[in-house]
Formats: sequence, C-alpha cells, structure tokens
Amino acid sequence: MNFENEFQLKFSAQSSNEGFARMAVSMFLIQYDPLNDILTDIKTAVSEAVTNSIIHGYENSGGDVILRCGIKEGVVYIEIEDMGKGIEDIKKAMEPLYTTKPNEERSGLGFTVMESFMDSVQVESVKGKGTRVAMTKSLLG
Repeated sequence: MNFENEFQLKFSAQSSNEGFARMAVSMFLIQYDPLNDILTDIKTAVSEAVTNSIIHGYENSGGDVILRCGIKEGVVYIEIEDMGKGIEDIKKAMEPLYTTKPNEERSGLGFTVMESFMDSVQVESVKGKGTRVAMTKSLLG
C-alpha cells in the first residue's frame, strides 16, 4: 500500500520497550491532530499487541518486534510483528478471557481490547515462525 506517510521500528522484545512503541506511534500521529480519545485507543491497542509479542511470542526470552505504522486518507494502519513461537489456534486465542498463562495473572483480554479500540484487527500466525497483528483506525472520528 502506498501511504502518505509511514515509519518502521525494530526493537528488542523487552517489557521496557512497550511504552517506547506506544509513544512512537503517538508522536508520529500527533502531527495529524487526532482527537485524544482516538489517540488513546490506538496507544492502548499498540500496547496490547507489543505486550503479546513479548509475553507470548517470545515468552520473555528476547527477540525482535517490528512495528510498522502508516497513514492514508485519514486511516492509520499499524502492524506489530514478531518471529516468536506463533499461535497454535488464532480463533481460540482471540476468545475473551482465553489465556495461555493463567498462573501469571494474565486476563486473556489482549485481542478483545485491540478489537474494541480499533476499527479492524487481523491476526496471522505460523507456529514456530511468529505472529503479525494488523490493525486500522480512522482518525476522522
């Protein structure tokens, strides 16, 4: 897709970088003067996707997360990708309250949060190769 503007970041899959990813998207989008509620929704969804990559994709064992963000005609396109262990059953993983880590106080709402805050969420995953979460959100309210 040809974007009006875009960026890509690659960063270490460390919990400390979740806030960095959220703020990078925020700083990129601020030039488009989005409503605060829309910006907050986007930051929350990015936070959830990055956290999923770190906690579930790599199981806190390191690796890289790739964040891509582009804008076209007032719509933001965001991708979060990891090369971690992948998701065995995407449909099940996207069910509210489903978690693979119940002993770690995980609520199983990551994908539900992403879907509630974004206009669209698509998940592609290959077991043993990684996961890509693609999300869109209109800045036009």
